[in-house]
Amino acid sequence: FLTNALCWSGLKELDKIADWAFENGFTDLEVGPAIELDERIFSKIKDDGKIDISALIYCRNFLDEDEKMAQAHQENLKARIEFAGKLGIKKVICSTGVIKESFNGMRYDPEKSVEAVAELFKSFIELAEKNDVKLCIENCPMMGNIAISPYMWEILFDKLDSDRVGLAYDPSHMVWQMMNPYEPIKDFAHKIFHVHAKDTEVMYYNLNKIGILHNITEETKFFKQQWWRHRLPGLGDIQWNKIIANLDEIGYDDIISIEHEDPVWQGSLEKVQKGILKAKRHIEQFFD
Repeated sequence: FLTNALCWSGLKELDKIADWAFENGFTDLEVGPAIELDERIFSKIKDDGKIDISALIYCRNFLDEDEKMAQAHQENLKARIEFAGKLGIKKVICSTGVIKESFNGMRYDPEKSVEAVAELFKSFIELAEKNDVKLCIENCPMMGNIAISPYMWEILFDKLDSDRVGLAYDPSHMVWQMMNPYEPIKDFAHKIFHVHAKDTEVMYYNLNKIGILHNITEETKFFKQQWWRHRLPGLGDIQWNKIIANLDEIGYDDIISIEHEDPVWQGSLEKVQKGILKAKRHIEQFFD
């Protein structure tokens, strides 16, 4: 599982997270940016052999219009690629970056960022090759990203043209974009390097009241629910038997990493841990 949800709930010590994970039957950790890259602690966990650390994740806008911010994000990603290489962590999950020209009022034009992303990734790919690391691009439309659809994946992979670059496939983001979350697994079989287990619930009652363009905030006076929300696997709209079946069909034999962003199962460390275990049980049933 991805460590973010535990960190947000106050558990940020990687060794304690690893102990809890091992005690509850997990095999791997995907470590988020809230955890310090402490070589001693990472090495001890890997050397103990009870649980592996298979991926690091750092998703930010690497092409932020604030040049200092963009530079800082780029250096943080590069540091993780080098750190992963040194410790034998094979994957780093990231976003692509996006330039301000891609935002056009209520429209989003990711194509306008392709050339800038391709130029930026030259240095990332070179570093990944040097450190024997794979770059797995998340398909989340947030966090500065243009790898948001099969259409954009084709464009990006054609431009980047590297076997070091693939997808961290998260089907939950397909659902709230009104796309099929199952077929891309087959269409991009050779590029799926990592999988996030996260679900999405479309709340049609809310959708019919506000439409897809209304972004609800906590300050909204009369209506405080968005028309969709992330859920734990099994509590949203995705049929995980179909996801797993398609992964089996393409021969995927790598990590399925639970990414807990379910608001119903947050609020305390205990609830977050229960949520992660609930997701684990739901996914595991399809491997029996």
